[in-house]
Amino acid sequence: MNFLRFLCLFFLFSFTFSHETLNPHILPRPLILEYPDNTIETRLKELDEEVKLLCTSWRFAVEANNLGPWKTIPRECVEYVKDYMMGRGYRIDLERVSNEAGVYAKSVELGSDGKDAWVFDIDETLLSNLPYYQEHGYGLEIFDSVEFDKWVEKANAPAIESSLKLYEEVLGLGFKVFLLTGRSEKQRSITVDNLNNAGFQNWDKLILRSSDDHGKLATIYKSEKRSEMTKEGYRIHGNSGDQWSDLLGFSISNRSFKVPNPMYYIP
Repeated sequence: MNFLRFLCLFFLFSFTFSHETLNPHILPRPLILEYPDNTIETRLKELDEEVKLLCTSWRFAVEANNLGPWKTIPRECVEYVKDYMMGRGYRIDLERVSNEAGVYAKSVELGSDGKDAWVFDIDETLLSNLPYYQEHGYGLEIFDSVEFDKWVEKANAPAIESSLKLYEEVLGLGFKVFLLTGRSEKQRSITVDNLNNAGFQNWDKLILRSSDDHGKLATIYKSEKRSEMTKEGYRIHGNSGDQWSDLLGFSISNRSFKVPNPMYYIP
């Protein structure tokens, strides 16, 4: 009985497959490959993550002074720099620098001669030019000194709040405060107005580039000005700046505090 069943089934399947093969009107069954609906989305996400990692690595190299001279941010990092500058990451980094500087400032034993000094840069250290760079690609565009000077003349740069807090703390501790900027001497009046409007008061000296200083690398110019301070007997305990050229060179401070800035580079 089982043998008969086997034969019936064998002839049935044989007929079916031979019928399919011989009938020219029946197309072969297509091979259908089904992919998950999120394959493209997943791949795009992976690419976004890769770009984010590369841009994070680039920004780290900027802040660690590991990059050679550069003129603009990488084109693929525009959105990354924008998100960083406009987001919590930038504010948290600013607060970290100012808090650490404040801890150090409190640890310094000041002399009685009034010669203990702290140096601050201005742009991207005390005052933020982010409103300007929002309109100029967050550093993607080649720096245009004419356009930037038009922005400076408006005297609208807001204070970097964490830096204002540190500034007031340093003053309160009894340090002499020197503002050392790459701005031109002809911008003194407008710079003073902007600083005062943003809440910065009572500095001891504001140093800007004179005609003799134009053309000098920032590292040389600022080193020379710090050298003049030390020759006058000042002890430079702290120096805050967003560029390594604010901090390096000669006559450097006992401690330097690098404020984050991935938008531009000044040698």
